[in-house]
Amino acid sequence: MERTASIERNTNETQIKLALDIDGDGQANLNTGVPFLTHMLDLFTKHGLFNLTVEANGDTEVDDHHTTEDIAICLGHVLREALGDKKGIKRYGNSFVPMDETLAQVVVDLSNRPHFEMRADFPAQRVGTFDTELVHEFLWKLALEARMNLHVIVHYGQNTHHMIEAVFKALGRALDEATTIDPRIKGVPSTKGML
Repeated sequence: MERTASIERNTNETQIKLALDIDGDGQANLNTGVPFLTHMLDLFTKHGLFNLTVEANGDTEVDDHHTTEDIAICLGHVLREALGDKKGIKRYGNSFVPMDETLAQVVVDLSNRPHFEMRADFPAQRVGTFDTELVHEFLWKLALEARMNLHVIVHYGQNTHHMIEAVFKALGRALDEATTIDPRIKGVPSTKGML
């Protein structure tokens, strides 16, 4: 069973082509136009063992907001589509990732009930040219479009780059766990009979 999906989304602000293979091996082909986001998506892909292709053009001369947000919308959409009926998946995933002085945790539930909580205080407002408030924007839109329950906690840290990096690595690992097929699970992992 192939668990892949792709999307092409064109607006007046961005043009995005994105493809995801859940059962990949960590291959990333990324051209986001937002260098720091490219770096984070590369980490997400490698640690989640997905294959991800992103080709994005956006109005980054304004700022990185529209491109970052729209890539998250597209990624959430293809994740939901690639999962299909969710039969046999573990559904829940939890990952702690240390990055030097930082410890981040990401917990997901592929519940079809979108919710997002984030507990992180980034010391800097920017990493390079990237606005750190866009991390929240990206993760919220991802959770909404994937229809997942996503909790992100940075337990501690001092370096903003390290903190965000640990979050994206943990996100990949938590989603890898949640999307894993467990042969012991018959149907979907819910007493309701559906997700």
